[in-house]
Amino acid sequence: MEYVYAALMLHSSGKDVSEEGIKTILSAVGVTPDEIRIKALVSALEGVDIEDVLSKAPTMAAAAAPAAAAAATAAAPAEEAEEDKEEAEESGIEGLGALFG
Repeated sequence: MEYVYAALMLHSSGKDVSEEGIKTILSAVGVTPDEIRIKALVSALEGVDIEDVLSKAPTMAAAAAPAAAAAATAAAPAEEAEEDKEEAEESGIEGLGALFG
């Protein structure tokens, strides 16, 4: 992740996303740069319009929000089922007490 962050820092500062730039940023924060990972990242970002990708990112996050809400509501019935089970166990214990006076 730190490699991508370094590339984003270079881009946001208006500098060219280069192997040397990424290596400099990583070294500055105390990360030992991996030449292969840097080359792969720079190669993958060649020809990519980073501004376009970043402009679409909030849209993608907003689309993920309803999915997260649906997952949360799906978890709610499971919690209710656990509560019902606990209530049934408690009422069963009360019934046993009536057997012994």
